Amino acid sequence: MIHHWTLQQLRLFEAVARLRSFTRAAAELHLTQPAVSIQVKRLEESIGLALFEQVGKRLFLTRAGEEVFAAAGDVVARLRGLAGTVADMKGKVAGPLKVAAVSSTTYFIPDLLGRFLRAWPQVQPQLTVINRASVLDRLRANEDDFVIMGRVPKNLAVDVHPCLDNPLVPIAHPAHPLAGAHAIPLARFAAERFLMREQGSGTRAAIERLFAAEGLAAQVYIELGSSEAIKHGVMAGLGVSVMSLANLTLERQTARIAVLDVAGFPLRRTWHAVHLSGKRLSLTATTFLDFLLRTGRDADATAVLQENADPAAPPPVLA
Repeated sequence: MIHHWTLQQLRLFEAVARLRSFTRAAAELHLTQPAVSIQVKRLEESIGLALFEQVGKRLFLTRAGEEVFAAAGDVVARLRGLAGTVADMKGKVAGPLKVAAVSSTTYFIPDLLGRFLRAWPQVQPQLTVINRASVLDRLRANEDDFVIMGRVPKNLAVDVHPCLDNPLVPIAHPAHPLAGAHAIPLARFAAERFLMREQGSGTRAAIERLFAAEGLAAQVYIELGSSEAIKHGVMAGLGVSVMSLANLTLERQTARIAVLDVAGFPLRRTWHAVHLSGKRLSLTATTFLDFLLRTGRDADATAVLQENADPAAPPPVLA
């Protein structure tokens, strides 16, 4: 019996099943939601079984859907690998590039990827920016060429490539009593009401280690799930926080957030490109990794910040 299942149908179904959303799948694949829905419906009609079921607002796979998802995942992975292999055989920087990054990189990784794509326009990128726990899940499952994170996991066999500086700085509302003060003792800063990321965040762990080394503990006033939410909380005068300097370009330019002069800061941290040990990177992934490493060597965090703030800055020359 011949089944008329197309590669496009399997590709679209795989994205919907993986993301559990027609809307997010359409956005990832740069298609409209109706176009995705139609193709998945045709796949279901061809198979003769429902692949999804809707319970409330949540989308679940049926038993048949789970089987098709496993097979479609294999097909999509093989095709993606084939595209990379063909590009490597041709010696071309082209084809798929999959990178996942922790959410704190939101303010500079898309910019760097954009610069890379201007130099290598035949690359087909897929950038996933999510929280640290999800990045670790993707790393364990080997879903990406590599991931970008600050704190490297200790329980995985991984290759680690330090690539960019990531100084963490204390911040407050410009009208805060500590704004403009000099040489603020760490204990004085720790006594303030803190806006913190969730447990497991690399930034939060770094703050807690610094305070613990001095016998201090931050008074967590509000816990928020993103750097953007923390910035808005600080700008609203809800408390102080600590954040990557690269995330504060616009707020510093418009004087909406003040960077404080606190003893022990800035905290010097590093962004790392990480992948499972023994993984063979494609020519495209290797070229992007080299670009990140070269960017880190050629500019400190302040220079990277200035480049991000200047949309007219030319892309770096890649040898």
